[in-house]
Amino acid sequence: MSTPNPSPGHHPSSSPSGTASSTASARETTEGTVYTVTGGDWDEVVQTAAKSDDERIIVNMGPQHPSTHGVLRLILEIDGETVTEARCGIGYLHTGIEKNLEYRTWTQGTTFVTRMDYLTPFFNEAAYCLAVEKLLGIEDQVPDRATIIRVLLMELNRLSSHLVAIATGGMELGATTIMIYGFRDRELILDIYELITGLRMNHAFIRPGGLAQDLPPGAVDQIREFVKKMRKNLPEYDKLATGNPIFKARMQDVGYLDLAGCMALGATGPILRSTGLPHDLRKSQPYCGYETYDFDVPTADTCDSYGRFLIRLEEMRQSLRIVEQCLDRLQPGPVMVADKKIAWPAQLALGPDGLGNSLDHIKNIMGTSMEALIHHFKLVTEGFRVPPGQAYVAIESPKGELGAHVVSDGGTRPYRVHFRDPSFTNLQAMAAMCEGGQVADVIVAVASIDPVMGGVDR
Repeated sequence: MSTPNPSPGHHPSSSPSGTASSTASARETTEGTVYTVTGGDWDEVVQTAAKSDDERIIVNMGPQHPSTHGVLRLILEIDGETVTEARCGIGYLHTGIEKNLEYRTWTQGTTFVTRMDYLTPFFNEAAYCLAVEKLLGIEDQVPDRATIIRVLLMELNRLSSHLVAIATGGMELGATTIMIYGFRDRELILDIYELITGLRMNHAFIRPGGLAQDLPPGAVDQIREFVKKMRKNLPEYDKLATGNPIFKARMQDVGYLDLAGCMALGATGPILRSTGLPHDLRKSQPYCGYETYDFDVPTADTCDSYGRFLIRLEEMRQSLRIVEQCLDRLQPGPVMVADKKIAWPAQLALGPDGLGNSLDHIKNIMGTSMEALIHHFKLVTEGFRVPPGQAYVAIESPKGELGAHVVSDGGTRPYRVHFRDPSFTNLQAMAAMCEGGQVADVIVAVASIDPVMGGVDR
């Protein structure tokens, strides 16, 4: 039986008469002194206290991972070099994004959700917009071109997210060359984002009903060039790490979590697939037409950090396959629903400064009719109404199941939006992966989870 010390000077084994019928071993935790009480007399209590292990201490570890500086607290109880207890302290970032969504229109919501897991912005936007479109009942009205571009952007995003996971994970192990390679290749993808959306991250490009605008001239050619280059670069990761005996020795059998553990904790993504279960929502609950694309779901049977590395590497190859199929399917057409009561203007033309609308675009809006101008003004300032109800849409993000639960009360703003972010759910596996292992292995285990605290503290 363990109980926190009720007050200084009071001992749970003390009796009113001054005698005791139990022994208690004490240990200090973040909650205070905890006593474990068993039968015995006072002399035994004193002897037990004298023999207590001074090597067992509690430390705040890190920050080690680049995404956890000041926003994730790892609390370890260690006995020598062995971790006897591991816990995560979260809530230090707390962006308040979900609450802020209740004070913005449905379209403005995309500018918030894209900032949650900032390494997977297009997935955040897609999950949210698919849920809003489900409430609006316009799922079948979203143009094919918009859906294909969404898939294209998500798969490019899967590549960039995995590259960061592999790069930062390698850096923590001392494999700095992998870090340099990973960020080098990610830059190529961020250049494509910048060409298409104008930004490297926080895009708000996927909107309810479609996209903010169409692909700019030259985008398809640049993506095709990137696919060719990436196919040449990916084997370098195999040469550097996959067969490297030092890399394997550092990752194999570290951060172990089997299928039963994943099911109990709700872990998804590469962590789940490293147990041999080929669970991928793109196959099991297809969305955005994923059932029409040809790709494989890589798995491993190692249940460890090395298997998760191999899965991420193979998933990048599969994403390149899907990107090529998207490019082949693109046909001219609109990228926003035809319903003008929902559709924000998606044929934007930028001014010479690249920041505001061009004069031609403004003249087009103002020159159509007074009614069209008023409608445009109301649509942008007030937003459209969404019928009352609730919807949950789950998609396969690079880290696992990303779900958006969206509730409407019939107004122009969400009543409630809640995300099931895989970083948050997977992070609870940290204790199961680390306890009983070495302190140094905690770094490897956390890196294999690939958490982003923007998705954890929403």
